[in-house]
Amino acid sequence: MKRYRKTPSLISCILMDVLGYATYSLPLIGELADIIWAPISALIFFRMFGGWKGAFGGLFNFAEELLPGFDFIPTFTLTWIMQYFTSNNKQEVEKQAGTVTLLQTGNQRP
Repeated sequence: MKRYRKTPSLISCILMDVLGYATYSLPLIGELADIIWAPISALIFFRMFGGWKGAFGGLFNFAEELLPGFDFIPTFTLTWIMQYFTSNNKQEVEKQAGTVTLLQTGNQRP
């Protein structure tokens, strides 16, 4: 049986992006806070997504947080969307997104 890595919830991804935006909203202090936030955010990204997506995305997220003016990119949410549309286990992703269909293999949910 193939094991699938649990996909992070959409809400947690949006929350992480909002935290990244929060440093952007503080003039001057925000860019200094990004120096602290960038490695923390990259590590969280890697732990949330894992594998090559987590490693590549973590590096991209690290660079995005460090570079001035790029905090607006919703890296976590974009990765969740990419994973949602490319996942082989869409049913698990849909459950976590709260969009479970009522009909699954002919059985109705109560």
